[in-house]
Amino acid sequence: MTDPNSLPYRSGVGLVLFNPQGLVWVGRRLDQKIEAWQMPQGGIDEGETPEQAALRELEEEIGTGKAEIVGETAGWLTYDLPPDLVGVAWKGRYRGQKQKWFALRFTGSDADISIETEHPEFAEWRWLEFDRLMDVIVPFKRELYAQVTAEFADLARRMKE
Repeated sequence: MTDPNSLPYRSGVGLVLFNPQGLVWVGRRLDQKIEAWQMPQGGIDEGETPEQAALRELEEEIGTGKAEIVGETAGWLTYDLPPDLVGVAWKGRYRGQKQKWFALRFTGSDADISIETEHPEFAEWRWLEFDRLMDVIVPFKRELYAQVTAEFADLARRMKE
């Protein structure tokens, strides 16, 4: 069995996409046995800034780039994979992720969103109240999401105004 402490974190980004009503985009993952919802996220490619990665991941995961960055976390946040995924996820190279999270304002319409992308990650999607995120998130990411929601709480209130 792989010792998680011997592995590095994968660098990535996470996205909190707000619609005009202040609701947040969440998708139900295709690859989970449990009902696991999450916000878009992904790795940072070689030579890419976190901001560039955020906008690329948005397009890759939900089929649209119609959004503008309106905030970001002060620092990098981490999460560890559950023991059964260490040595399996990301070809066993990482123990989890360190992520820079961005808040984005969605500038399109629901018709612009398509989860039937080249490499689909989600079975379905919906808009959700910001304060309900913790109710639906996959358990091993709850601590990370608690940090994200704490950092973006004021912004979330302003997005509803």
